[in-house]
Amino acid sequence: MDEILAHTLLYDFYGELLTEHQRKIYEDVVFNDLSYSEVAKQEQISRQGVFDLMRRINKILTGYEEKLHLVEQFEKQRKIAARIRDLAGHYLDQQSGSDPEDIRRIHELAQEMLKLQ
Repeated sequence: MDEILAHTLLYDFYGELLTEHQRKIYEDVVFNDLSYSEVAKQEQISRQGVFDLMRRINKILTGYEEKLHLVEQFEKQRKIAARIRDLAGHYLDQQSGSDPEDIRRIHELAQEMLKLQ
């Protein structure tokens, strides 16, 4: 998984477990694309302090995932839903002359699941 996506997912799942200060620093660096120097100046701390805090935050988020596996489960469910959608879509393509409502509903539900992500 792409590193930026991985960090974003970890933050999406576990960010609320960080302190307000940790969230602010993380969001400034990752989402607002501020440099460590810019964040350091804004927060009146050293650049090394921002670097160390980011390393600690990433370790904290990774630790939560190692214990809870929520991102891993999410990714598995996303892949399963995509497979369901693809199989139902393939079936619908093959059965264009008929109206298989159950398969159509499966396809719609899988599509809906994927949109939630």
